[in-house]
Amino acid sequence: MPRCGTCFRMTATTHRERALEFLRVAHMFQLGELPTEQPHAATRGLSRWARTDLARAVSVLKDVDMRALEALAGHAAGVDRLTLAVAETLERGKRIFLCGCGATGRLSLTLEFLWRARPTDRDRVRSFMAGGDVALVNSLEGFEDHPRYGARHLEQMGFADGDLLISCTEGGETPFVIGATEHAARISSNRPYFLYCNPDTELSRRVDRFRRVHDNPDIRTFCLFVGPMALAGSTRMQASTVLQLAVGLALLHPDKPARDLVEEFRSRVRAADFSFVIPFIEKESDAYRADNQVIYRVRDYGITVFTDTTERSPTFSLVPFGRRNGHPAPRSLCHVLLEEARDPADALFRLLNRAPRSLNWRDVDPRTTDDYLRGFDFSPGMRLGRQPHHEFHIHRSGDAVAFRLAGLAHDLPLDDAPPLFGHLLLKQVLNIHSTLVMGRLGRYEGNLMTWVTPTNHKLIDRAARYVRHLLADAGRPGTTYEQVVHRLFAEMQTTPAGESVVLGTFRSLLNGHRPL
Repeated sequence: MPRCGTCFRMTATTHRERALEFLRVAHMFQLGELPTEQPHAATRGLSRWARTDLARAVSVLKDVDMRALEALAGHAAGVDRLTLAVAETLERGKRIFLCGCGATGRLSLTLEFLWRARPTDRDRVRSFMAGGDVALVNSLEGFEDHPRYGARHLEQMGFADGDLLISCTEGGETPFVIGATEHAARISSNRPYFLYCNPDTELSRRVDRFRRVHDNPDIRTFCLFVGPMALAGSTRMQASTVLQLAVGLALLHPDKPARDLVEEFRSRVRAADFSFVIPFIEKESDAYRADNQVIYRVRDYGITVFTDTTERSPTFSLVPFGRRNGHPAPRSLCHVLLEEARDPADALFRLLNRAPRSLNWRDVDPRTTDDYLRGFDFSPGMRLGRQPHHEFHIHRSGDAVAFRLAGLAHDLPLDDAPPLFGHLLLKQVLNIHSTLVMGRLGRYEGNLMTWVTPTNHKLIDRAARYVRHLLADAGRPGTTYEQVVHRLFAEMQTTPAGESVVLGTFRSLLNGHRPL
């Protein structure tokens, strides 16, 4: 099966047909000029620092996080308005729905998890992401391209008049989220919120579907512009951090002004010493070089650890988590176990703090079904096989997050931080940790995602842009976008799982292969 998104598998049979199909709509997904897609000026040497100067790399990544949080502080008044909308909806006895794709979908599931940890009204907040709950543990990026899937999913969730939808899309252009938001505006008199991280002027000039949302009086738009990501286009980092904090404050901390809360979190991040991750980064990357697996064993913070480990797959072309009774090879670099789970079903329940919600859209993709999701085992009883592995324990220990790996130990102080802050601090640490582990393994170049898996329209465009960038650096700037796309789809046919389609395409064109 070709390594491309669901949208292409369903409508075309050859790589040439799929390339032509993409090129017919490519103008709608050529987003390289948007700030969240641009390389960050401060991190251009990131891949080199990951190998030679981890202290500098950690410091720079933390600084980029701090700048993003500073930008969020400037949007505090908008967070207060969102808080009021949430409170008014709940006071009327209605529900809050949280929606996103990829990283923003996983932050939505995380916020529902935190809401359900409260003693009352557990079912008043419901989250969903493109592809359904399985996308938390097995990335299904191709669902993002379809606005009708967003509308269909919203209806399946039971959204009704008076309910409030809060949609998050880092770029402001994701079709699935736009489809859900526009449908919510038709169903409910309670105007949905649409949050994003690129400037209105840039989006309105370049993206028709954003302009349609922005100009709709029945939708409330909220821009949280934070600039480029530390790893270009990797919105699992700063964009999803500020979105999770903004929506989390509105949902979980309505009794205090957002400005005060953002400053409190900024102070905690500023005071935290993230340099402790350096030996952990070295140890985990050394394990992978030795062909060992790393097993993350978690309790309290399972959903945040899962978010980071799942997002490594599309970002760095890693083999995703394997399923029970699935094909034995290739295996994922890491796996996650929920230590207190009794069995696979209990592990999924503990992960989400509720029973899983599968789409069961067999007409679209068999991976959306209950049967497929039940095939994953994240319980301690999972058979690990004979491959050597290291156990990485991450759990709450008193008033700290404890990290334990192969003789390394560190406790990250929380100092009575609320759960939202604890999960976000851990998210930032894991983002830095995994990004630099991947940098030591050569899974990006400079600060460009040259190992991105092109599984939807936006990622295909991103991959094509990076190929052209590499060709220009190699003295071959004349290859057209269309030629790169055709070669890219040909490489998708043959590139093994866990290898870079971008680099394969670059080498093929550099060696004189016809673009096709």
